[in-house]
Amino acid sequence: MSSSLFPWQDGAWQQLQQLRERLPHAILFHGAEGIGKTLFAERFAQSLLCQSPADGGHPCGRCDSCGWFSQYSHPDYRRVRPELLDESEAGEGENGDAADAADTKKAKSTKAPSKEIKIDQVRALADFMNISTHRQGMRVILLYPAEALNTAAANALLKTLEEPPPATMFLLVSNSIDRLLPTILSRCRKFALSMPSPEQALAWLKQQGVDDADVWLAEQGGAPLAAYALAQSEVRDVMDEFLRTLAHPGVETSLKTADRMQKVPLNDLVAWLQRWLYDMFSLKLAERIRYYPRYQKEIVRLAERVDMNELLRVLKTVKERRAVAGHPLSAKLFIEDMLLDYASLFEAAR
Repeated sequence: MSSSLFPWQDGAWQQLQQLRERLPHAILFHGAEGIGKTLFAERFAQSLLCQSPADGGHPCGRCDSCGWFSQYSHPDYRRVRPELLDESEAGEGENGDAADAADTKKAKSTKAPSKEIKIDQVRALADFMNISTHRQGMRVILLYPAEALNTAAANALLKTLEEPPPATMFLLVSNSIDRLLPTILSRCRKFALSMPSPEQALAWLKQQGVDDADVWLAEQGGAPLAAYALAQSEVRDVMDEFLRTLAHPGVETSLKTADRMQKVPLNDLVAWLQRWLYDMFSLKLAERIRYYPRYQKEIVRLAERVDMNELLRVLKTVKERRAVAGHPLSAKLFIEDMLLDYASLFEAAR
């Protein structure tokens, strides 16, 4: 394959080329998390700025523009994203901009990096958009994840999208378009990126040398990049301990687990519980387990004990918890409350 896209993105790339004749001023790429949407959008941004696009609309990878783009130093390209992502990549040496690295280091020394896209980041685009483009070409702004925009930043972006400057393309990436302002959605051309087939995802994971690829893929709902990231992390032992707690619910185990896991990212814990509950729901409704087939015996045993209405209630509360997991007052109390609520499913069944 001549491009650096993932194998399952070739068809979507061909569809995207049909927009080139009449490009909108903003495209919103959306789909499940962990399928490569950001890389896809970055590839498109590079192709828009490339001086000599190759066949199929791919960037050539050899011109000055492609060289600048690969170093994140193109004068007509900007990325807008939470500080947390900048810090994680700065640690890996990906960002070649010395000024950005210095800003990141300064932010790290004074306060925790933000998980939000702030209004100052959107306002900073004004200067970028008010200067002439290099070689009278196009300027491209990539913003992700779009749902990380706080309210003020979203409103500031909306004003720009309502009156877009000439020769400017906005590329937004979102895992959850239902969390975006309807007015922003209405001003973007939506472009859906689908989940790869299980065969494509498994083949890619095996090419990356991932052992137990089917297990990792199932636990991430079929998203291959999420499965790969999890396989490379050291989280398996923590996840298994948490899932064992879910397999044997009770007040004492809930309190002990909350004490041991208060340093674990809460978004991860909520996601693991949510998938566990979905498996119970799917088993009762369709006799199918999607996420945790290796815990089939435990899930079957628990599903027999639980009332469907109560299960739906807890599923709803877990969804609400996921929305606030990024900023709890107390991680330990958050986990305790979540696990005790889960355990109450089976107390009611006795």
